[in-house]
Amino acid sequence: MSEKPYYETMYILRPDIPEEEVDNHLKKYSEILEKSGTEVLDSQMRGKRRLAYPIAKHKEGIYVQLSHKGDGQQIAILEKAMRLSEDVIRYLTVKQDGPLPTPKSTSKDDEPKKSETEEAIKPTEDKTESPSKDEKKEDSKE
Repeated sequence: MSEKPYYETMYILRPDIPEEEVDNHLKKYSEILEKSGTEVLDSQMRGKRRLAYPIAKHKEGIYVQLSHKGDGQQIAILEKAMRLSEDVIRYLTVKQDGPLPTPKSTSKDDEPKKSETEEAIKPTEDKTESPSKDEKKEDSKE
């Protein structure tokens, strides 16, 4: 086992906080990790999603993923800060042994490419549906 393990912390923020405060939380927890001598690998805001069950009367939450590399002592400090925050409604830290995560590109150039791909897929779906409708008509004539 030559690779050092890294940790992923996923936490859920209240859905009613403004986006500025979400960014403040991202910076706050990254700074806490850096002060404890930990390397922050990646920090991603996953967006607002519906929760599987209500937590503190909230049906939605803002998901944030934080990947960090350290000796494991930083987890207690990080989770204590999250526990004391009123904006964090859930958190979980998991130890990962695999290869280090590669940061995803969050550039807006990728979004048009996705929509072009989706548009290219839609016409082919229509083509596959058309013959099946024709086949049904032929079956009904017989």
